[in-house]
Amino acid sequence: MGFFIQLTDAMADRQSLLVTGLDPNPEMLQSWAARRGLAGRSFLSQARHWIKTVIDATAPHVCAYKPSLGFYQALGPVGLELLLEVRDLVPRDLPLIIDSKHGDLNSSSALAQYLFRELGADAVTLSPLAGQDIAAPFLLYPDKAVVMTCHSSNLAARQIQHYPNEETPLYLRIVRETQLWATPEQLLLEVGTSDPAILARVRQEAPERFLILRSLWGEEERLEAMLHAGLSEAGDGLLLPLPQNLLVEDDIGERSARLKQQIQQSRQRWLAARAVAGDCCSLWLPAATEAGECGAELAQAHRPPQSDPLASLIVDLFDIGCLLFGEYVQASGAVFNYYIDLRQIISDPNLFHRVLHAYASAMAELAFDRIAGIPYGSLPTATGLSLLLHRPLIYPRKEVKAHGARRLIEGDFEDGDLVVVVDDILITGGSVLEGIAKLESSGLVVNDVVVFIDHGGDHDRQARERLAAAGYRCHAVLDIARITAVLHRAGRLDDAQVTTLLRDARLA
Repeated sequence: MGFFIQLTDAMADRQSLLVTGLDPNPEMLQSWAARRGLAGRSFLSQARHWIKTVIDATAPHVCAYKPSLGFYQALGPVGLELLLEVRDLVPRDLPLIIDSKHGDLNSSSALAQYLFRELGADAVTLSPLAGQDIAAPFLLYPDKAVVMTCHSSNLAARQIQHYPNEETPLYLRIVRETQLWATPEQLLLEVGTSDPAILARVRQEAPERFLILRSLWGEEERLEAMLHAGLSEAGDGLLLPLPQNLLVEDDIGERSARLKQQIQQSRQRWLAARAVAGDCCSLWLPAATEAGECGAELAQAHRPPQSDPLASLIVDLFDIGCLLFGEYVQASGAVFNYYIDLRQIISDPNLFHRVLHAYASAMAELAFDRIAGIPYGSLPTATGLSLLLHRPLIYPRKEVKAHGARRLIEGDFEDGDLVVVVDDILITGGSVLEGIAKLESSGLVVNDVVVFIDHGGDHDRQARERLAAAGYRCHAVLDIARITAVLHRAGRLDDAQVTTLLRDARLA
């Protein structure tokens, strides 16, 4: 089992976003040891008792443990032995993240070997200042993960982290750069702050990444604001530390349970508010003329940049050539001034993962037993979604072989299985309906079709009407109006290109 699956399973099982530090700080343990009648024992004995007490009390209420390597190194050889005891005490279904902030290239391979193979840790925190090379030795272990530190709460670090100005601070450049080093499953971000505005900016730059908070508890009344700033579109993607002062109290378990419940209630309020806002924002008023439509859609381009969580993905897709301008013959036979080519995505693993996560968000509320891709363009996407969502893959053959088993549907399935159909772009709906007919003739049930891009033109409306008339719901991750708005804000499209793109998309 890889780190990401282990973490998300633990979050679901414990219904928790909490992470526990296990740092045997001598100053912190003094009063705790005295209350427990351990004042006369060695610090090592006190630390051993405290670690076991904390793990026993918090294991039902947290989704990971995060000991700081420095505290154990400071104890010398016995400290590293104590860290091995920590590994034995932490339940194996909960990830163990070693907080090392490692930044030395020369010792990276040796440290990765020790932490991941000898100690059996699941992830490690790293300092990003040495560049991608610092992460490379750790990423050689595909079932493990790295956590890149992008912001520290230390006031003395502000002059460095916020350089050269608040519009383009260094910490956001680190956020953007480190995401190119590995997929969301293998690379998380650590954010030290109690300022919701800083956390919100990191979330805007990294909408698909898991964020681990540090230093939240300087101002506990900000908990709700921090949750709202840091949660992902799915209402998770944010891990919060248990307060250090809580870990030396006599009722650790009860306090952890209450905090977990408080966070869960705040999260549910946030999700409910977003659902209401989403319903309100889904209403579009038709304009009287084509010029009016173009003007209204162009005005959409001036929404605040932070309003679209997929903005960075859209820009990156444009930058690798997935949206081309020129005279192109569409599948419908018409000639337009743009062409959407999603085939290059599969050659960029990081970008491909981000596309898969965007699909997965659009599929979050759908019920299905299996995923079906329409040959041939959407088969890589369907395969990736099958691996990401842990749902079996099947697909209807484009043509039935005249030899062998002569199967109409490839893959294993049973009569009555519920299938979601995945495609890249909906043009006329013909290939999708043809594929669905093969699936249903084999005893499968289809209710939903998910595509990546909706052209938004007459053909798409006709295709959606064809699907709806046949009893199928169609869902799109993105549409041309949304893509155009983001690219216009990002300076990738000028006003003339926007007008042309929206006009031709309407005719597509």
